[in-house]
Amino acid sequence: MDVTIPILILAIPLFMFVFLGLLGMKMTHKLAGILGTAGMGTVMVLAYTTAFTYFFSGAPEFINAAGERLQYVVFDQTWLAFTQNLVIKLGFLLDPISAMMLVVITTISFMVHLYSLGYMRDHHGVYEHGFQRFYAFLSLFSFSMLGLVVATNIFQMYIFWELVGASSYLLIGFYYTKPSAVSASKKAFIVTRFADLGFLIGILVLSYYGGTFNFTDLTSVPADGIANVYQVSEGTAASIRDLIASNPAPTFLGGSVLTWALVLIFMGGMGKSAMMPLHIWLPDAMEGPTPVSALIHAATMVVAGVYLVARLFPLYLMEETALVIITVVGALTAFYAAMVACTQIDIKRVLAFSTISQIAFMMVSLGVARPEIHHGLGYMASMFHLFTHAMFKALLFLGAGALIHAIGSNDYTAMHGLRKHMPITHITFLIGCLAIAGIIPFSGFFSKDEILSSCMGYDWVAYLWMSMVAGLTAFYMFRLYFLIFWWKEHKVPEGHHAPHDQPWTMSLPLIILAVVSCVSGFIPFGKLVSWNGHPYDFMAHFDWGVAAVSLVVALAGIGLAAKMYMRENTLPEKFRNAVPALWDWCHHRFYWDELYMFITHKIIFNSICRPLAWFDRHIIDGTMDSFATVTNKASDAIKPLQSGQIQMYVWWYLIGALALGAVTVICLI
Repeated sequence: MDVTIPILILAIPLFMFVFLGLLGMKMTHKLAGILGTAGMGTVMVLAYTTAFTYFFSGAPEFINAAGERLQYVVFDQTWLAFTQNLVIKLGFLLDPISAMMLVVITTISFMVHLYSLGYMRDHHGVYEHGFQRFYAFLSLFSFSMLGLVVATNIFQMYIFWELVGASSYLLIGFYYTKPSAVSASKKAFIVTRFADLGFLIGILVLSYYGGTFNFTDLTSVPADGIANVYQVSEGTAASIRDLIASNPAPTFLGGSVLTWALVLIFMGGMGKSAMMPLHIWLPDAMEGPTPVSALIHAATMVVAGVYLVARLFPLYLMEETALVIITVVGALTAFYAAMVACTQIDIKRVLAFSTISQIAFMMVSLGVARPEIHHGLGYMASMFHLFTHAMFKALLFLGAGALIHAIGSNDYTAMHGLRKHMPITHITFLIGCLAIAGIIPFSGFFSKDEILSSCMGYDWVAYLWMSMVAGLTAFYMFRLYFLIFWWKEHKVPEGHHAPHDQPWTMSLPLIILAVVSCVSGFIPFGKLVSWNGHPYDFMAHFDWGVAAVSLVVALAGIGLAAKMYMRENTLPEKFRNAVPALWDWCHHRFYWDELYMFITHKIIFNSICRPLAWFDRHIIDGTMDSFATVTNKASDAIKPLQSGQIQMYVWWYLIGALALGAVTVICLI
């Protein structure tokens, strides 16, 4: 494969960031937006071309005679060499999941670029301050995510991982004059930095004992006869495990070096993917512009943790403990986020907690994936749900942006009865809700049920738990839908225009994503993506029993939401009064933010940092200040001795000599 297109996929968004960042203020807002959108559109076409070539060209570097998909290193340039084997390279790895992510990232990014042309201006056509800067930051983020998913080694991934964090900080804090946005950006940056510290330590441990940073050396073997082509191998992962086990490495709390390395690497994924207890940044990150929420916190950045685990999946198969931790963390996070979403009134926060829950779904699917369970169905199901979720969640966020743009508020209690006023937004938002609820034939039905099938093959408890979460998902999403579009007639305040659908730049992405959410479930995903490259026809093994049960659960959730919220009634208030403690805990996010504030302010700042600051200021600095004071006073005392009179100097000399002589005599006697 020629390297030109892969290089352009990375180079164009980087160039647009530099170009718009330096020259954007010298051009009109419209021109900057068009150039940024055109640049991202070009990258999308190149990414689609690359992915299509990989999946359907049949070239020997992409698929072998047995129909197994291969890993192809397009280019890999040495950057830093520590030893002969321990080398940091910068390259481009093309395999099933990286090709899929190229499609996901560029599609959502282009839709966001196009959507923002209409969203980032008011009803009078006045563009927001910093519009050019906004498009520059979007390009930087796209470049960072693309570099992350095509990384050939884990250290290259870490570099772009941190660049993603920096660019998300810039986008979340885009409204830098707004204190809540500044606070949210700092919160996201700090929380994810703690997680990334664990990620870095895990990388160093794994590379030290494994002797390499390269993904192909950790999880694959070279394919026969073709240079730069590899095939995923469980045997390579087993060799890495045995190599580490043969080292005289210490254990910690009963865990091996490899176990702790993988858990620490997963810690980085927990931060990026907002898993408990590192989830607190994501809801507050909704302070950024809504297109940013669609791009970062629905479809791209938050799935980085899932992608990380998927990339190293053969190694995780070697450590059952690490997979169990992933499963437990994912299951708890999914349930927690679903419960909280049932009580929120901010439309973007509902979608934020929905994102946390759905990402946790993907994590659980990876955690329960085993080669002996339907040939690793959980891995394929996780990647499939990643793909479908990106489309319908971006659709929901952009639909929410259209509603916010029309109403001027995030509070959906001000959005009742909008189905008549905004028909395009209504239909597309309904499609997104049906998809995430898992209603046939929408995309979420197929990906969600594959996850539930993998859970049932692993453990009945996991299956029942995640089925309950799926039911809650259907309930809170249709609670949101009915309260916005039904409930009661929307009252237009006097002197205000009635809400209406937004311009074509905002409506077209909604329509495109809605169509994709309708048809993407029929993609033969198992034949394209699997953990080891072997094609898997999941439709031939589709468990219709699991599908039927999950469909009934989803319909029950929708029915309950319709009963409570389709028409104005007293049922929501009665339910809240029946379980006030549970409602308050869910509404206040189980007080996680308060807990963190208590730990940071009461314990760390007041109980630890403040006494240390007092000790430093009064004891350490006080001691040094005392030395200086004594020195100054001594200098003041002896200053008169410097009179300039020779006679006085001679007298003091004689006195000193006599005193020294007297001391000498006394000592000799």
